[in-house]
Amino acid sequence: MTAPATELDRRHEQTIVLRPPSGWAGIGVGELWRFRELLFFLTWRDVKVRYKQTVLGALWALVQPFMTMVVFTIVFNRFGKIDAPVPYPVFVLTGLALWFYFTNSVNLTSNSLVSNAPLITKVYFPRLAVAISPLLAGLVDLVLALLLVVGAMAWYGVAPGPQLVLLPFFVLLAFLTALGAGLALSALNVKYRDIRYVVPFVMQIWLYASPVAYPSSLVHGTYRTLYSLNPMTGVIDGFRWCLLDVEAPRTGSLLVSIGAALALVVGGAIYFARTERGFADVI
Repeated sequence: MTAPATELDRRHEQTIVLRPPSGWAGIGVGELWRFRELLFFLTWRDVKVRYKQTVLGALWALVQPFMTMVVFTIVFNRFGKIDAPVPYPVFVLTGLALWFYFTNSVNLTSNSLVSNAPLITKVYFPRLAVAISPLLAGLVDLVLALLLVVGAMAWYGVAPGPQLVLLPFFVLLAFLTALGAGLALSALNVKYRDIRYVVPFVMQIWLYASPVAYPSSLVHGTYRTLYSLNPMTGVIDGFRWCLLDVEAPRTGSLLVSIGAALALVVGGAIYFARTERGFADVI
């Protein structure tokens, strides 16, 4: 027989009311910090799984930008006569290093919820962790690609300027842009499974709408403002400026790109938070 509750027990009783989060709290940044160990293990899992049972392993992070650089050099530089302020191979390789981080992050993040469906339907945790882990894991590939860029810079005798200290800022901008696009696409992919077919096509078009294979200075007039609305325009220009000591990105273009990146990440996070409650039911 259970003993009756004493007055002291009654004073220590608590009533917990569960309500769905609203406003900025619904995005779950604070909750994500509480589950930071889970985020670490999900990131480490993505790093290990990415090149599991592959022939070249992590060398794919070097082969992909290198082979694309060779093709772009032949097509755009030799045949298309597109020039650059530094030797074209190192110019395009620098843009490809950041671009592949961005596009791989968006592709993996957009499919992160669906690929982790068994985990999402059985255990509660902030779903934001699943979406962010591919971006953090992709930083490993970016570091490897940067080693290739440094080798090309040494080969062609290109040295960075003092603005190299700003390089993490532009990597952060690329991270935020990929996060914003990835959050919105991952939430859409839960409901509409054909999103996974649309994303690679969109990223391919986005590549040629970004200054990866050509300098952004080739775009003039009224098209320049529209071109700057692409957040990766200012990000790639700034990334090159830090590494290759080329012309700095235009202030107006950079501000527009920063604003577009912030709008994308805020909009993507809000949409993700509003649809998160139904993930386990729909997925």
